[in-house]
Amino acid sequence: MITLKQDRRAELIQFLESKKIASRLLFGGNLTKQPYFQGQNYRVVGGLEVTDQVMTNTLWLGVFPALTDEMIDYMIQSLTEFFS
Repeated sequence: MITLKQDRRAELIQFLESKKIASRLLFGGNLTKQPYFQGQNYRVVGGLEVTDQVMTNTLWLGVFPALTDEMIDYMIQSLTEFFS
């Protein structure tokens, strides 16, 4: 799981897809923004800023259970290229 400091998740996903690297969005973060919670009674403590950041800037990499060391190295090289 990766959480980006800046709002570049869509850009990173597009880059990874161009490299044939799959990713998945995190289901989580600020659950109070999910449709289920509309009209529900619940308690919130604080402004939930961190949960908003997780919701908008987090993704999963390496979700295929049979990844080889070579595949993982390729992901690392690609991430290094993106963030350079």
